[in-house]
Amino acid sequence: MDLELSGKRALITGASRGIGLATARRLAAEGVRVALNAGHSRENLDAAVAQIEGGIACFADISDPKAVDDMFRSIKKEMGGIDILVNNAAVTRDSLVMMLQPAAWREVLAVNLDGAFHCSRAGLRSMIGSRWGRIVNVTSPAAFFGKPGAANYAAAKGALVALTKTLAGESARHGITANAICPGWVETEIVAGMSEDARAAESARIPAGRFAEAEEIADAILFLTSERARYVTGTTLVVDGGLTMR
Repeated sequence: MDLELSGKRALITGASRGIGLATARRLAAEGVRVALNAGHSRENLDAAVAQIEGGIACFADISDPKAVDDMFRSIKKEMGGIDILVNNAAVTRDSLVMMLQPAAWREVLAVNLDGAFHCSRAGLRSMIGSRWGRIVNVTSPAAFFGKPGAANYAAAKGALVALTKTLAGESARHGITANAICPGWVETEIVAGMSEDARAAESARIPAGRFAEAEEIADAILFLTSERARYVTGTTLVVDGGLTMR
């Protein structure tokens, strides 16, 4: 299936593993030149980039606007800019609100929300110049239902949905779409430590009866970046096996 992506250029944040790396593989397979970002482990990022033909490593803390500006200057030098941005990077620092430290609150919003803002702001420059662009923000059911014990994460993801709608409204006239994707439980390193009992309990809540594979989320992101989705903007695509439909 030709998605008309060959020759496009993409940046994926949080791309050293999980959904980000799976998305990098999917885009690269469609002929997209992919820049992979991570900000915690340069070794893991280099290992991920080695799996992507023509991929480039962008080790940067996206919560730092200067680091993001430097990263985009490097991308412009290497690839001439970007056409596709997948804001996937996220961190968690869970705690009940009464015990949640301000630093933990700020860190989660700085990466999960501010990082998406910094990257979108920088990426829009080359997208507007090309009169074509795709922004996909990875959110969570916590954005819509809250998440007890993770107010910082839920707040960041909820704000990310609002940011997505605003980006869509501002950029549509330039041929740019902005959408969010909302995965449920996904088989990634984040859930690797779950007990069998916890996994069984969560799987029982999912009509599909299982956790998603990272590649299944990447397939949905791939659709939103393609010409097939050129009239889709400002919405959230839920990919959770039916978990939140009730």
